[in-house]
Amino acid sequence: MSDATLRVGVVGLGWAGVTHADAYALLPGVEVHALAAQEPERLATVGDRLDVPHRHTAWEDLVARDDLDVVSVAAPNWLHDRVAVAALEAGKHVLCEKPLALDAVRARSMVDAAVAADRVLWTVFNHRERGDVRTLRRFVDEGGLGRIYHVKASWTRRRHTTGDTWFTRKDRSGGGPLIDLGVHMLDLVLHLMDEPVVTRASGFTHAELVPASIAAAGGDPAGFEVEDLGGGTLRTQEGASVYLEASWALHAPVSGNEMTVSLHGTKGAATLLIKDYAPAGVLQISTDVAGRPAETFPVVPRGGGHADVVAKFVAAVRSGEWAAHRGVEGLRRSIVIDALYRSAEKDEEVDVAYEGGA
Repeated sequence: MSDATLRVGVVGLGWAGVTHADAYALLPGVEVHALAAQEPERLATVGDRLDVPHRHTAWEDLVARDDLDVVSVAAPNWLHDRVAVAALEAGKHVLCEKPLALDAVRARSMVDAAVAADRVLWTVFNHRERGDVRTLRRFVDEGGLGRIYHVKASWTRRRHTTGDTWFTRKDRSGGGPLIDLGVHMLDLVLHLMDEPVVTRASGFTHAELVPASIAAAGGDPAGFEVEDLGGGTLRTQEGASVYLEASWALHAPVSGNEMTVSLHGTKGAATLLIKDYAPAGVLQISTDVAGRPAETFPVVPRGGGHADVVAKFVAAVRSGEWAAHRGVEGLRRSIVIDALYRSAEKDEEVDVAYEGGA
């Protein structure tokens, strides 16, 4: 496996799928061998540009091929578990976009399939591959913040116009911005804190601005089945607290997208601010020096994003150490997101349970 050419099939050719395909095409010893998409023009355009020999309009046909080693799943959320489980059962390694699945039950079925097939299952959390996030993680690992006891993370969009797409249908998306954007912020928090165990969740959801904008435009807001603002507070087994927030629409002092992570520790604090997908955000470290407050702004490099995720996934497949990569981190994120939604629906704090080996 380490020497053989890896033959890859990509399911879904939206922005994420094309990004996957482009990243694979840059790696030595990797061939984009098949594509699957329901848009004939996009299938032809991407296929011609990357010289992909096999093109399908049904994902089932791609997964059934016996000449693929890897399948990338970049289809809508509701198809993640279907495509991934079928691919794993057919002996393929799987790279899957976030969220791993619509909910934790489906995510667990994917992990179980990876274990049963002895194959790699990897969730795409591309923002942890940013240079600023890597810099912050190194600072945390070196003990610069001491023990982290409180974290705040948010992804805010002030205005978001959405039509009748799968994103607005609960059975197709799994939820609104909490599962769409919030899962990225949750991943950053848990990654930066070195995977603490979340024990309690108190969640909230609101659907105010997007339904109102749909109604104002003469549409039917009943078609908007998810939240436009969601989040909550988490408690960890280690005693830390986490506040998480994600919005598609919010009267907030931002012009477009704004991602923020703040870590508060016993030795200092760190805040990372990323505006409109800037390749390098602003990282501020707040500590005491000689008994006086001090602020530093480290110079941060650019990261590789999806390209680095794909490269790490390919390296894991080539390593042969597949048991260490079964999609468990993606499952844990699904478990926590589920708990926040469940708490919001019940209007009470709930337990977060990792039963089943997560």
